[in-house]
Amino acid sequence: MSRIFGKNPSGKRLQQILLSPNYRDGSFRNLSPTPVMVENASYLKIMRDFIHKPKDAIPHIPLPSLKTNLKSAHSEKPMITWFGHSSYLIQINGKNILVDPVFSGNASPFSFSIKAFPGTNLYTEEDMPEIDLLIQTHDHYDHLDYKTIMRLQPKIKMVCTSLGVGSHFDYWGWNENKILEFDWWESRQLGDMELTAVPARHFSGRSFRRGKTLWSAFVLRTKDSCIFVGGDSGYDEHFKTIGERFGPMDIAMLECGQYNPAWAHIHMMPEETAQASIDLKSKLLLPVHWAKFSLALHPWNEPVKRIITKANELGARVTTPLIGEPVIIGEVYPEKNWWLDI
Repeated sequence: MSRIFGKNPSGKRLQQILLSPNYRDGSFRNLSPTPVMVENASYLKIMRDFIHKPKDAIPHIPLPSLKTNLKSAHSEKPMITWFGHSSYLIQINGKNILVDPVFSGNASPFSFSIKAFPGTNLYTEEDMPEIDLLIQTHDHYDHLDYKTIMRLQPKIKMVCTSLGVGSHFDYWGWNENKILEFDWWESRQLGDMELTAVPARHFSGRSFRRGKTLWSAFVLRTKDSCIFVGGDSGYDEHFKTIGERFGPMDIAMLECGQYNPAWAHIHMMPEETAQASIDLKSKLLLPVHWAKFSLALHPWNEPVKRIITKANELGARVTTPLIGEPVIIGEVYPEKNWWLDI
């Protein structure tokens, strides 16, 4: 069990962290002051609310999904297949890029807690093609899943992740030469692709010690495309900065679930997610971080309802695929309201 928790940076990785302008007084810091809980939030009330979580926080029937053969899938244009929550596969220029995969059925180190909704575990590690690049935005359990990562290890050629997160992979026995860590605004050329880590407003940690590893979003650029690979983030000015430096974006994957006014600094409300897509100058928004796990108190399908309402007001286009239903840039943008009446 202890291996699941990973290990905080030491040695060479820690020495690199100490050089980062984003690491101060023993912890990584956000660009703006960011307490995990807002002022006057009641921890006792939050605990009580979670014990008596509303019934509609979890769907009462299995969610619909679509099984796509990802090993044989081909598109001349970038194709993105979402697996629920923040896991998805980007197939672009003949490369397979997997983001924050969680296929174990839990967003927790404990198999009895935070279970995937019925119908959302359609995809497993066996369904994945060979992975040219794994992007790991940060080390929270609903993004970095030990069981999934270890089962995928033989298929993964390279890992790109935030500064310090490589320490977990080291501890789990990965070849350190396959791990590339990024500080904010750091770019690397990976064949015909450029990958840049950009700021997010969040935190990290797989134990009670927070901030020992960095949290990031990423901008993936090719000759013909620009894709925003969003990590968890509260709303702030960094979205406008990223949009000014890299926009326009062809698509932005942005979190729109697991929010609460008590932790509004570290997770966006759906209306803020819609605004963030505008700030990023994105032509298309794919909402993620919903429809697989209940990590908050809101109804399971409330995030997508709210984000569509706000996006329509702002003139932002939103695609809402089923789990497993491909989105093809410039060609296929699923928009069915499949979550209604569930």
